[in-house]
Amino acid sequence: MRSISVLGATGSIGASTLDLLRRNRDAWRIEALTANGNVAELARLAREFSASIAVVADEEKLPELRDALSGSGIEAAGGASALAEAAGRGADFTVAAIVGCAGLAPTMAAIERGGVIALANKEALVSAGEIMTAAVARHGATLLPIDSEHNAIFQCLQGNAAEHVRWITLTASGGPFRDWSWERLSRATPAEAIKHPNWDMGAKISVDSATMFNKGLELIEAHYLFPVGLDRLRIIVHPQSIVHSMVEYRDGSTLAQLGPSDMRVPIASALAWPERMDTPCAPLDLAEIGELTFRKPDEERFPATRLAREAAQAGGGIPAVLNAANEVAVAAFLNGQIGFTRIAAHVEDVLGSFAPPAPTGLAEVLAVDGEARARARILMEAA
Repeated sequence: MRSISVLGATGSIGASTLDLLRRNRDAWRIEALTANGNVAELARLAREFSASIAVVADEEKLPELRDALSGSGIEAAGGASALAEAAGRGADFTVAAIVGCAGLAPTMAAIERGGVIALANKEALVSAGEIMTAAVARHGATLLPIDSEHNAIFQCLQGNAAEHVRWITLTASGGPFRDWSWERLSRATPAEAIKHPNWDMGAKISVDSATMFNKGLELIEAHYLFPVGLDRLRIIVHPQSIVHSMVEYRDGSTLAQLGPSDMRVPIASALAWPERMDTPCAPLDLAEIGELTFRKPDEERFPATRLAREAAQAGGGIPAVLNAANEVAVAAFLNGQIGFTRIAAHVEDVLGSFAPPAPTGLAEVLAVDGEARARARILMEAA
């Protein structure tokens, strides 16, 4: 029996992970479960899985969590420092699924304890890629990607050397607006943006998919996970979301990982690695699907991938600025403060106003993130 901590247990990745653990109870012991503020669900899950500790990020909700866990024997904690402490308790396996830069410190704490980290937090590598990957090497940790695209690439690279790779291709669904005109995009609503045609995701990630920032962030993440060079990373739009990514080798062979649009598939791949495990997902019926289509991304209507590639090329603190500015812009869009097409435009404005030096530690990354958010809000108010 292995121990596991799920950071972000009440989100979509956490729910998919716990569904798989529920089906394999004899193989896993839950060390820590965390949530941002959903105390009722966190307490319910902690009781169901007999977790050792439950942590709520919103420290003001700690009394409520303690009440909900009263008599269970489960430790309750709250606040950012408690998240990092729980992540560093030494579980054999950690699922890092806290959305945004709030997940940076807990992910680093898990890395510093060694073990296996299944990474679903894009911002960890986007904002602190060099720092995180150096820490993985220094502490002997193992980093397994569970984003569907990066997990697909990981699987396609197994047994092959990086120098034989010609291209790594990340596939993108194109989101709900892939066929919309610019004029129609300018009128897109938050309700329309979060209705992803293929995946069941949270609001922020769904908006990122609609803008293509999700794919831009994944491009930066792939740059750190699979260091073959930015010039060998590319994006292709694949509306069916059946081919999750591809690797082409120097001999002309292309390996692709196919699967249903269900996050339990890449999560199961990581949980069982280097073995395999059963999932409840229906097998692919390619005859029923009928056809798979591909097309180049349109960076005129969706400039996010261009901005992300430029940020990755600039390196240093620029990817952290891109990520922070995008988070502020997405929140403003969801709150009705700006229009959909202003998200990428606002990110570009922030990138043009702030070029910090390369951070050398996590504290500096968080400082860059904070400054970028402040500038993003000031520019938004001035617009």
